[in-house]
Amino acid sequence: MVSDERDTTAWFAIRMGPRTFGIFDAFADERGREAHLQGKLAMQIRSKAPELFVKTPEIQRVEVLADKLPH
Repeated sequence: MVSDERDTTAWFAIRMGPRTFGIFDAFADERGREAHLQGKLAMQIRSKAPELFVKTPEIQRVEVLADKLPH
């Protein structure tokens, strides 16, 4: 589903511990972020949240201060 999101430039499912998982994604701009948060994957996760997660997933917005990207 994320592959169809033009403005989602990177998307990673990550494990931060034995029972702690996250998603890290990057967007071309704020419009792309909002489109992702309202998109098919987000709707799917929200609809299945009670059966998938012990508690409601948290969304934390961060600001990238520096990066090194491939050319």
